[in-house]
Amino acid sequence: MQTQVQQVLTELKRGRILTPVLAYHQIGTMRLAAIIHVLRNRGYNILTEIKETKDGKQYAAYKMVKGAK
Repeated sequence: MQTQVQQVLTELKRGRILTPVLAYHQIGTMRLAAIIHVLRNRGYNILTEIKETKDGKQYAAYKMVKGAK
């Protein structure tokens, strides 16, 4: 069984864009930002894009930079 960190890394390497809601539903983690922090500390180049809902609420979307680690 993979850890949540491994699951997030696998999804990012597949080219998926992860948001906190997707990570909660697909991986079961409520700590996506903390996992992204761990992966960045391990040398992975992960881009953060701030998105906005129709009602003005902001959230982060994460994706792996192509050609990164």
